[in-house]
Amino acid sequence: MLRSFLYILFGVVTLVALLIFVLASKPVPKNITYGMSFNTPYARELGLDWRATYDAIINDLEVRHFRLAAHWPMVEPKSSIYNFEELDYQIRRAEEVGASVILAVGRRLPRWPECHVPDWVKTLSAEEQQTVQLRYMTQVIERYKSSPAVVVWQVENEPFLEVFAYEHCGELDKDFLDKEIELVRSLDSTRQILITDSGNLGTWNGAYSRGDMFGTSVYVHFWNPELGQFRTVLPPWAYRVKDNFMSAIHGQKPSLLIELSAEPWLLEPITEVPVEIQFTRMNLEKFEDILSYAEGTRFESQYLWGAEWWY
Repeated sequence: MLRSFLYILFGVVTLVALLIFVLASKPVPKNITYGMSFNTPYARELGLDWRATYDAIINDLEVRHFRLAAHWPMVEPKSSIYNFEELDYQIRRAEEVGASVILAVGRRLPRWPECHVPDWVKTLSAEEQQTVQLRYMTQVIERYKSSPAVVVWQVENEPFLEVFAYEHCGELDKDFLDKEIELVRSLDSTRQILITDSGNLGTWNGAYSRGDMFGTSVYVHFWNPELGQFRTVLPPWAYRVKDNFMSAIHGQKPSLLIELSAEPWLLEPITEVPVEIQFTRMNLEKFEDILSYAEGTRFESQYLWGAEWWY
């Protein structure tokens, strides 16, 4: 009986190992295309001149692939009163240097508190909030769909990551997410739609099945009060396994690392943390380790996260 059990166990382990080996197979890209996320509200939080910072990223770092975000409170600070000053400048500069832009729209967009809602919206009913959200998204799409710089629309940011920022975002309304995607597709059928999910915590299924493209995040270095600093236990090949598994289920789709974190992991607002502590959480050694880790995922397109902090 014991021998039979051991044979079965050995067979199962061998089969699982073989399956992982197959799913972990992914060609090593000849070249990795690096991009950068840029976030206007975050630049302001750091006390930076957002124009000067954005221009420096273009001119000094020579970044030519951007992910920008149309944060709702920035775009529509008052009902039906729209402000496109920041995005107009950023899109125009991208056009001038021949840069490409992934433009994110929706309620849940990059940076804390994850879900960004204008104050005037918070007093509306849930149904009314959805109506005005679709209106704001329509304004953004219509304004920038003629720009040659905008190459992809991102709808929401990691919408299935409900365990993070739940107090600000609540439960995901999947039907409404589908309605957002349908709206963007109806307004501009010429561009692909990107849906993202967390690399560490997401299953990827909901996001991968909905978009034309899939993007995920990579966080390598962490900190918390109990453990202090620690490095992810997730190996780079795990990203290849998940990506290949999703493509086997839903069909092959372009996939990219949309959020490769290269800034300190903090639990407090960054402006309240001494610079010395920030540099223990992120430095050149960690940065090089992050790039090496990301290379191991074998994703061809990788967008770094944290350039505002670099300046």
